[in-house]
Amino acid sequence: MNFSLSTAVLDAFPDIAIAVITVTGADNSGSTDAISQMLREEEAKITSSLDLETFRDHPHLAMYQEIHRSFGSNPNKFPPSIQGLTKRILKGGQLPSINPIVDIYNVLSLRYLVCAGAEDTDKCTGDIRLDFADGSESFRLLGEEHDDPPVEGELVYKDDAGVICRKLNWREGDRTKIEETTRNCVVVFEGFPPFLREDLEKCLSECEGMLREFCGAGTHVSVLTPECPSVAF
Repeated sequence: MNFSLSTAVLDAFPDIAIAVITVTGADNSGSTDAISQMLREEEAKITSSLDLETFRDHPHLAMYQEIHRSFGSNPNKFPPSIQGLTKRILKGGQLPSINPIVDIYNVLSLRYLVCAGAEDTDKCTGDIRLDFADGSESFRLLGEEHDDPPVEGELVYKDDAGVICRKLNWREGDRTKIEETTRNCVVVFEGFPPFLREDLEKCLSECEGMLREFCGAGTHVSVLTPECPSVAF
């Protein structure tokens, strides 16, 4: 299986850096208590450092909004994942504990204000790629019963069977969702300037450590860029 960035994506975003952690042999059925505590701590940092009126002005969030606008998506109607998480927290909400892998990337998403997601690779068909939708792909939102396919030109993650995550990292698909039974997956962090490579590397290191500690997983890190647009795993 390969994970790649399309030529069209590389042309549109020459500074792109998509970090991919390949996870193997994970036990995703364990306790989430310790990770849930980390979520509460990161939520407290969000509420102490940002406010509901101006949080979208943070350089990381402003960057994701600009990327969404570049492919015709309204980031306020369809917010990038970290924007949606931050708004929820600033309005007094908390992130629910889902399972160890999802909770881990949510912790780090909040800690570094970066969009993150994951796909169960045992549920994927063929290769995974970040590309612009051609308008014919199928997609069903997480937890939904009906298809909600992307429009042509939308930036999506997809495999040979259809789209697995819409609008870069707005919403995950139901077909490849991470569950307690997940053993093999990819965890993705989306890095664009001004998100520094140094911060991305710290984020990846911490994610690897947590996946090993809480899930007993094997991990391997790759960062996809125009110089290295594909990885096999």
